[in-house]
Amino acid sequence: MNKLKAAVLYEYATKIKAMGVFYLIQYAITALIFAIVLIFTDGSQTGSNALEFSSVVFVSVIGVLGYKEDFKALLQNGYTRKSIFLSTVCMFVLLCGTMALIDTVIGNTIHHFAKQYFTLFGSLYGYSSLFANWLWLTVLYLLFCSLSYLAILVIHRIGKTASLLLAVGLGGGVLLVIALFRFVLSDKAVRAVADFWIRAMGFTGDGTTNIFFPVITFLVIGLVFGLGAFALIRRAELKG
Repeated sequence: MNKLKAAVLYEYATKIKAMGVFYLIQYAITALIFAIVLIFTDGSQTGSNALEFSSVVFVSVIGVLGYKEDFKALLQNGYTRKSIFLSTVCMFVLLCGTMALIDTVIGNTIHHFAKQYFTLFGSLYGYSSLFANWLWLTVLYLLFCSLSYLAILVIHRIGKTASLLLAVGLGGGVLLVIALFRFVLSDKAVRAVADFWIRAMGFTGDGTTNIFFPVITFLVIGLVFGLGAFALIRRAELKG
């Protein structure tokens, strides 16, 4: 347990500086944009919304670095692949929870003083619960961490050329699915799939929202990515 704790703290500590620089740059640029837009629109616009999208990009990069940087260091220090995976998952949870808290507090504060600004969660579900906002963002960030972590493991496993071909194949698969929904499947089938995902995102038929539905949805998708990553990291070799 102490060894796992040490690994989690090591991985988390290596990300703190990057997170600090990220927020410093993001909000410096955001403040400049807000100031310019407010001056030229007499306070009717903010110039930016849903800054959480930037955090999604950042945690996705962290998901890649969670393998590329920490795997080598921990493996060379006697950690097993299983313990490395568990420590990385714990680090993701801690990091995503921290960033979700920061984004929730800052986003809602900006919205409180500038009603023209909308957070990602608030634009979908409103601003009635800070806890729901934090929880939703945490699992969303975790989903993207898991996806990017799986992606870098796939690239490490099969190589860059095969990964590029796989990406092209996935892109073609997406186009095929779109074509099936547009030209092949019946309207009833399309409506059924759309209704399922609308409900999975928490929008019920009676016009109310259930925040736990998207939380569960994100967790299930993230778990699938995580299981795939675990299967790959068990066979991952140290390179470079």
